Amino acid sequence: MDDVGLWCEFGEGDFAARPALFLDRDGVVIVDTHYLARPQDLRMIEGAAAAIARCNSCGIPVVVVTNQSGIARGYYGWDEFRAVQAALTAALAAVGAHLDAVLACGYHGEGHEPLRFPDHPWRKPNPGMILAAGRRMSLDLQRSWIVGDRPADVAAGAAAGLCGGTLVASDDRHEVARLASGRFIVDTAASLSHAIAAVLESGRLAQPGRLSALAKAL
Repeated sequence: MDDVGLWCEFGEGDFAARPALFLDRDGVVIVDTHYLARPQDLRMIEGAAAAIARCNSCGIPVVVVTNQSGIARGYYGWDEFRAVQAALTAALAAVGAHLDAVLACGYHGEGHEPLRFPDHPWRKPNPGMILAAGRRMSLDLQRSWIVGDRPADVAAGAAAGLCGGTLVASDDRHEVARLASGRFIVDTAASLSHAIAAVLESGRLAQPGRLSALAKAL
């Protein structure tokens, strides 16, 4: 993108009218080491890569949407982010998994210029990254789901009109009740692998013609 604070990476594939699984990155797919800047420090969360591979096998688009305030704060740049993403891609590929899109927001209200931007539309809990992926990939957002480790992740899903979201590594029922509203469902799970297992079992992301693949993934 021609924008100093935003990152978009889209893979090949026709995802028109499909529901997608949106994922936060740090704390969900990889261990949150606080401002990860070096690929050698990347550590996958146990079971995350295999869980993503299960979604791939079902034809469910997997999209990472990640706030990267470390860029606005000057702790690292997009080159370092790219290197970490390359390491993540390789770790996923080792078990036959892949991401269909990655979107990142480097803006933050306490960042350095030109990345100082309070409440940027792409920064979660705002829905900008999800909406941009939905437009670019022609996704069915109303049947899509998000998994995150912070309330802002799930709130972004609600603001984007998704059908629900899962908070991992949390059993805060008060937070769940606060985030759930109207048709938007909020669950909790111990990890991404548990969250994806529950979503697949519920059939929420099932697509016509993909039910046999879904059954095999359970």
